[in-house]
Amino acid sequence: MSMIKSVVLTPVLFALSLAPALGQSLTLSDDEAAALTARIEDDTYGSVTSVLILSDGQPVYENYFAGADADTLHDTRSVTKTVTSMAVGAAIADGRLSLDTPVARYFPELMPFDRPDARKLAITVEDLLTMSSPLECNDWNEFSRGNEERMYLVEDWSEFFWDLPVRGFPSWQTPPADSPYGRAFSYCTAGVQLLGEVVGRATGEAFTDYAERRILTPLGIEDLAWAMNGQGQAHMGGGLRLSARSLGALGELYRTGSPDLLPDSWIAASLDHHASIPDTPGWEYGYLWWLMPYEVAGETYWSAAMTGNGGNRVMILPDFGVTLVFTNTDYNTRQMHQNAQAFFETEVVARLQESAD
Repeated sequence: MSMIKSVVLTPVLFALSLAPALGQSLTLSDDEAAALTARIEDDTYGSVTSVLILSDGQPVYENYFAGADADTLHDTRSVTKTVTSMAVGAAIADGRLSLDTPVARYFPELMPFDRPDARKLAITVEDLLTMSSPLECNDWNEFSRGNEERMYLVEDWSEFFWDLPVRGFPSWQTPPADSPYGRAFSYCTAGVQLLGEVVGRATGEAFTDYAERRILTPLGIEDLAWAMNGQGQAHMGGGLRLSARSLGALGELYRTGSPDLLPDSWIAASLDHHASIPDTPGWEYGYLWWLMPYEVAGETYWSAAMTGNGGNRVMILPDFGVTLVFTNTDYNTRQMHQNAQAFFETEVVARLQESAD
């Protein structure tokens, strides 16, 4: 676990920034920035701790609240899941994994699994990247056997995943074969945790060491703190603490690309549409990236987001050259994601709309 004090934004990364495809940049005047600060301080968007808006790789707004500053490490919860996806991409680029790799092969010490089923043995890396494994695991359902709160009560999180039963699809639910993209999405932290463990076993390095060596350190991200479980493993589905600028660097990696770190083909695949989100009209899912539509000048575009409990987000808008970091501590509250969405629509999309008019 790294606890080095300095945060360095690698200049080379931001030098890679490309002009927006539509030739339209996001700007804020001094008066607009002051008004935005006042709205945040009035709790318009909940308990905000930082906001960083980059346009073409350059900061157009950066501010900190509730005692935070540029060095503060923010607990952005499930934003960590997308970092796990990045490590998977690196492992695939390094020839250690593939999308169709069956992941059960990495856990021989747990075999035979509880509730043996051939479908468990067929679960692939891509199934876990798209939250569409056949196991009964749903963090959005408090009654689910795979709900993450139940995982936190046991010592061995990998065993927890493999002990889960196979999901059922009664007539009022849509089975994978009839779902968009042939996948039935179910939000499962346990599956992402297992995926990170697969990365470690496939590469022969601790997940934290591999993710830092291949992704974080090359981006200049050296000040960080991993959340750890009772077995000393990193929580690869949540809890990684990073500064707002470091979060911005991760977003920029996927907005601009950096072939030395991840192939362009991996970034494109990660931001492609692989599953539809139930009960969230219009939203879809990539490889542990949320895909959210928005409209400017009557045209629909797609943003890609790393999201986490509390209303935390890192969002990229490739068509307009924008990366947004929004950190918030309204954990487990009714309005947390609504506040984040309101900020995105009011302070980012509406500004793009104004400049298009």
